[in-house]
Amino acid sequence: MTKFGIIGCGRISHRFMQGLKQVADASLTAAWSRRAESITQFVDQYGGKACSSLDELLASDIDAVYIATLPDSHAEYSIAALNAGKHVLCEKPAAVNLTQLEPVLQLAKVKGLLFMEGMKPPFYPLYRKLKEHLLADPIGPVGYVRAGSAVMDCPPEHPNYSYELIGGGVMQIAPYEAFLALDWLGPMTNLQAMGRFSGKEIDMFSIFQTQHDSGYAQLYCGFDLHGKGDALIVGSLGHITFHKNWWNPAKATIEYLDGRIVELDEPFIAGGLNYEIQHFCELIKNGQTESPIITHELSRQMIAMLEEARKQIGLKFRGE
Repeated sequence: MTKFGIIGCGRISHRFMQGLKQVADASLTAAWSRRAESITQFVDQYGGKACSSLDELLASDIDAVYIATLPDSHAEYSIAALNAGKHVLCEKPAAVNLTQLEPVLQLAKVKGLLFMEGMKPPFYPLYRKLKEHLLADPIGPVGYVRAGSAVMDCPPEHPNYSYELIGGGVMQIAPYEAFLALDWLGPMTNLQAMGRFSGKEIDMFSIFQTQHDSGYAQLYCGFDLHGKGDALIVGSLGHITFHKNWWNPAKATIEYLDGRIVELDEPFIAGGLNYEIQHFCELIKNGQTESPIITHELSRQMIAMLEEARKQIGLKFRGE
């Protein structure tokens, strides 16, 4: 049994609990939040101990923490948890920039503890089934990825709009697109970005194209347009369409050069985070300190891509 402590009791933590209930060998033991009023409500709903401080949470009888706060505090809380001897599953992006992330990864290595950035798509049944299908029936070398999302329905008080909490399209949406490009095309070698701030301190819409070892990607993210939310993977023998919302993948269509069309339909349950949690718990059980799917190097490459995109559109956060 993996006993979890949760840091942060906002919306994503509720989705985490929806998934945790589906994982037989994991449970909630304790919770703490920067917003004291949210802790009691959270444990009343899901159980566990309500902690009055981070130190109290980390001193609890827990094996791992799930960090569900906004990105401004991810690195700080990851380091505190690792120093307390706890494994860490941290929401994306794992840090504000590569300078923040590197000490986290090095500390995890020194402590011999598991650190994994939360990136859910590759653990979904559809994504796994697609990868298995392509081993037997490939679309050839992949040379192009197109993906993105833009959402207009965030309420005005949403933290996505907060400069202090590391909001903006690049930091709040583009981690998913960065993962997809890197997963299918390999390491990035070049990037060109444009973005607009629309009167905010953070980017309200950004678009960037990247060059990789194997090809090119075109990616977009934002909050003042309403985007479709699908994704396209193009190879020499065919292409794949992830139908919206691609980051919660349930349906995909493969169209081959020879005219064949293959439809994949793999529904997910419990909001989808259960698959990521199950993988994390299995790593702990097996004594592994790094995910073979969301590797430390992949986390480095994802945050480096976001950092370069921000640099080019002129978005720096305090301390950078």
